[in-house]
Amino acid sequence: MNTATEEKIEFETVSIEEFFDKDESEQSTYETGIVVLTPKQKEMVDDLCERMVVVAPDQLSNVTDRLTRLEGLAKSLANFPSLLERANLTAEVRTPQALIDSLITHTQDGDNTLQLPSKATLGKGFLVAKIHTFSSLSKLSKNVGMAKKIVQAFQDETVSMMFLLLAEDVYLNLIRDTELDMDFRRQLALSLLLLWEHRADQNISDISPVLQAVWRARRTLAPAFGTMMGTSELIMISFQMDDQWNKFIKTKLSVSEVSQAMEEFLFGISFEQINKLKSTLRERGIPAIGRDEVSSFLGEHVKTDVSLDYRDFFSQYSIRRDNARARKRMGLPGPHRTLEDLFIRFVMEMNREKQNNDIYAKE
Repeated sequence: MNTATEEKIEFETVSIEEFFDKDESEQSTYETGIVVLTPKQKEMVDDLCERMVVVAPDQLSNVTDRLTRLEGLAKSLANFPSLLERANLTAEVRTPQALIDSLITHTQDGDNTLQLPSKATLGKGFLVAKIHTFSSLSKLSKNVGMAKKIVQAFQDETVSMMFLLLAEDVYLNLIRDTELDMDFRRQLALSLLLLWEHRADQNISDISPVLQAVWRARRTLAPAFGTMMGTSELIMISFQMDDQWNKFIKTKLSVSEVSQAMEEFLFGISFEQINKLKSTLRERGIPAIGRDEVSSFLGEHVKTDVSLDYRDFFSQYSIRRDNARARKRMGLPGPHRTLEDLFIRFVMEMNREKQNNDIYAKE
């Protein structure tokens, strides 16, 4: 290839739109309410494709094929009735209000997959596929020499989508929490319907960077297992973080369930394991131990090392979630909610209070 040709390719712009039929792409977005790529994500993918034309043209079709499959999933979702409109199903008529009532009144334990709308379940599959896609694009952008900020942007988008998966669990937990007032539970149920319909949620978009920052900060902590002094270090880190997180720490950490859930989050072991470890160290007269000694003192293998991988975050969350549900079901001591449950509830209650105050102010 001659120099003139190389220069021409270097400045050639390739938009991802070239690989899709424009009318069909727009139609699937409008019908499903799901945007396959947000404007920000589209710009990132365009930049990556432009780079690949120059340095890895043979791999470009892999990217476009993957995105075409994502759009295919979105089109399949378009065949299912909107959750926000009245729909005539096979044997009944479904309304958004009836769906909200069903979410609130169904309080049985166990897997709830068969109680959820088909569109909700299929939409989760779309979101998982998109998470995997962006995780791959993150690695690919690094391999083809993209700027660090673009690689980080792909990673951040991947993590944000992971938090949408987490949010579904949190919303379902809160919707079925009879300690919350009915109006708030209905508001949460509507937020869940909107998440299912659009696979996006502004509340979680605002909250996820905070939880991600706390997860990253957890790596820098060197908690003294046994005395459990890591919480004080987290408080010091909190002074440099989001105002909502600061308010949460200041107003809620004195609540026993919140402090217990915080310890589970920080130390990566269960409430029961924390208590066993405290008791063992106290009996042996040992003030504190490090992360690498925890398994030997508990007499079982536990994972206490910290990773920034989004899959590890979700895995650790799901373990704490399952433990909390089991305690609540059997009436056992310890946190009945995860730290994520408690923080998201706190933020949404603050937002609700602000909205109410704004309404009263206008009146």
